[in-house]
Amino acid sequence: MTNTAELLKGAAELFPGEVVTRAHVRHLDLPQDAGRFALITLDNGLDHTKPTTFGPASLANLNAAIDQVEKEAADGEITGVGITGKPFIFAVGADLKGVELLKRHEDALAIGKGGHDVFKRLSTLAVPTFAYYNGAAMGGGVEVGLHCAYRTVSAALPAFSLPEVFLGLVPGWGGCTLLPNLIGADRAVSVIIENSLNQNKQLKGEQVYELGIADAIFEGADFLEQSLIWTAAVLKGEIEVVRPEIDRGDAWHEAVVRGRAIADGKVHGAAPAAYRALEIIDAARNGDLALGYEAEEKALADLIMGSELRSGIYAFNLVQKRAKRPAGAPDKSLARPVSKVGVVGAGLMASQLALLFARRLEVPVVLTDIDQERVDKGVGYVHGEIDKLLLKGRINQDKANRLKAAVTGSLDKAAAFSDADFVIEAVFEEIGVKQQVFAEVEAVVPEHAILATNTSSLSVSEMASQLKHPERVVGFHFFNPVAILPLLEIVRGEKTDDASLATAFGVAKKLKKTAVLVKDAPAFVVNRILTRFMGEIQNVIDEGTPVDVAERAVEPLGLPMSPLVLLELVGPAIGLHVSETLHGAFPDRFTVSENLKRVVDAGKRGFYVHDSGKPELDPEVAALLQQGDTVLTEEQVRARVLDAVAQEIGLMLEEGVVAEAQDIDLCLITGAGWPFHLGGITPYLDREGVSERVNGKTFLAQGVASVPA
Repeated sequence: MTNTAELLKGAAELFPGEVVTRAHVRHLDLPQDAGRFALITLDNGLDHTKPTTFGPASLANLNAAIDQVEKEAADGEITGVGITGKPFIFAVGADLKGVELLKRHEDALAIGKGGHDVFKRLSTLAVPTFAYYNGAAMGGGVEVGLHCAYRTVSAALPAFSLPEVFLGLVPGWGGCTLLPNLIGADRAVSVIIENSLNQNKQLKGEQVYELGIADAIFEGADFLEQSLIWTAAVLKGEIEVVRPEIDRGDAWHEAVVRGRAIADGKVHGAAPAAYRALEIIDAARNGDLALGYEAEEKALADLIMGSELRSGIYAFNLVQKRAKRPAGAPDKSLARPVSKVGVVGAGLMASQLALLFARRLEVPVVLTDIDQERVDKGVGYVHGEIDKLLLKGRINQDKANRLKAAVTGSLDKAAAFSDADFVIEAVFEEIGVKQQVFAEVEAVVPEHAILATNTSSLSVSEMASQLKHPERVVGFHFFNPVAILPLLEIVRGEKTDDASLATAFGVAKKLKKTAVLVKDAPAFVVNRILTRFMGEIQNVIDEGTPVDVAERAVEPLGLPMSPLVLLELVGPAIGLHVSETLHGAFPDRFTVSENLKRVVDAGKRGFYVHDSGKPELDPEVAALLQQGDTVLTEEQVRARVLDAVAQEIGLMLEEGVVAEAQDIDLCLITGAGWPFHLGGITPYLDREGVSERVNGKTFLAQGVASVPA
């Protein structure tokens, strides 16, 4: 295997910073006199918080271990070979830090070839091979096991996936070829395409077994011991593993068609990875593994050198790394403890906040409102949601009782908030109303209490301007639905002090939210960009472009929903209110659509009816629209929308609304669900030449979300 060893040695030189995984071989005597067995354990020497990965040197180590067991098998010294991982981790695939550094197609090809050359040796040994999925297994970790003859899985395994398509790759070390030939094309499409594009959904041990990926499942406590007993029975012929016949006819074709429909629905043809994966699955129907591996290597190399993967890795790094160290956040030692939370308001948003604070902080939370009926409704909502969590088995009865006891309501702010450390308002989005609320709250809370506002577009400084202690007011803007969207825009007012800001960031961390520090500028980050984006769509409709043309124009962005479906979700009245706020601040760039006003005045909840299951323009809305006679093509609409967004982001960065373009992308990914394959928005604008055209420069340096120079 010198060729493979040389290939990996060359690749390792390109990646000096690899966290190297060792492949330890130990021998043991199987139960029931089933013979001497070689067990390979993958371990990078670090604890479970640093999962085991495969870079070139790691693959070389596994290759050397296989050299050893191959000889032992050929010499009749062993009856079988197993592979497993360190505690809690099997292996989580290729080391992406190395992939980022690659600049040449042939180097990318070597990565695909290196993985195949090592892994497929497991399927050609003179003795049976077994993979024991003891812990988290993703990507190449899943694939190394697919090359074995048999697999067991731990019932305690928390995460198992082939996430490559989510990042802009294909499972390129056997996944696209072997999985459909093991469990059938339809199930393989679910794992490789559907789960990946569904925010990288993970499988648990039980599901891995039910899908037929694993041949046996054992409890986590004695997983390896039970797996070895089972292995002995298989080797002695006492257990015969029977797998179902694979349907290679119409069912295979239908599975690929279903996969394309899923990809179209999620990325609208805008990202190539899912389609490349489906091509390989389609070609794997005849079971020709060599042909499949070759197609995987080519797809892998093409995608590694493409922009989607670079944007995907950039987005992954934002969410995994930058999100954990928010730019501009004060020293966390300044943060004050929070042992009681007050919520002003008891509507839907306020109730969602109360539930989140109670669950994550595990402290008393009290809601107030203007009458007892509203308070009761808010508290009732929270208690109802806790009952749902109990019903789903997400919490036990004791926890449910404690959470319910923690969330109460009161009409008396003085009694409710006199010992609160953190009070957040979620009342009507009108500056006068919010100023009055804060004046009332300031009069009754302790001196150290933080006053937070969930405003989506109003000035935090103006809200605090009439208070005795404006330094303790901070913007704390959540996104709806609160339980799902991770972003929390933390807004520093003109007078907000470091201790208040540090406390806000400390609370955000306990809430498990992605906190981004933003300047007190109109509509902050997400709503400002979305309003400019939506405003331009609205403008072209008002000028005369048909609604369906305007909507289709931005499909190539692969956004989670079309602009007008998003407007429906936000609510036309709120959309109109934010556009009016921004028009007041920036009248030259933000318009207020007369057509949108008509829709709101008519009490319509959106532009569409959904009677047929898919959105169709509401005839009543169509009758309300008054349009000009300027009709643009999809390309013209898209150019106008993207130019507007690029201009707005450029201005926001000049104003210092956030520290860097990276924070804009982090906000759009975690607060508006913008796709990983775009990297948010700025890599896409750079790639399409929009940034240069509008601002005369790119947002990001070469190599940040693109192939290095």
